[in-house]
Amino acid sequence: MKDVFVVRDLFHGQEASLGTCIVYDGDKQLFKSESLERAWLDNANNISCIPVGTYPLVLEHSPRFRKDLWEVKEVPGRAECKFHASNYWHQLNGCIALGNNRKDIDGDKVQDVTSSRKTMDAFHLAMGDDTKANLHIIDLLNLV
Repeated sequence: MKDVFVVRDLFHGQEASLGTCIVYDGDKQLFKSESLERAWLDNANNISCIPVGTYPLVLEHSPRFRKDLWEVKEVPGRAECKFHASNYWHQLNGCIALGNNRKDIDGDKVQDVTSSRKTMDAFHLAMGDDTKANLHIIDLLNLV
């Protein structure tokens, strides 16, 4: 079973959390990208990033997005936390977006992620035919 790591390293106040997403199969790295979530707002539904921890990750069909997406399971008090394409923090409702680079695209002084659709396609390719994985969310600030 693959392990997906989201390591948060940049925080923009009440708006966004950015980090790096890495997929491993054993000790082999299969994928690496930038990650984007909303800021930490006490795990509030639809407006907070996911709490630090380890979670089951399951590939499921999303009627809203009309495609299979990776969903984070067992987030306390939350549901429908998914990995999906998005460039801006305000487009996320407690989900995780992946992108190629960090850049302030819309001029709001908060870093966004670029090429999210292509990056999400590469993430799905790296996950292969698997339908389950482990997600590990780490805040670098908690390690100091």
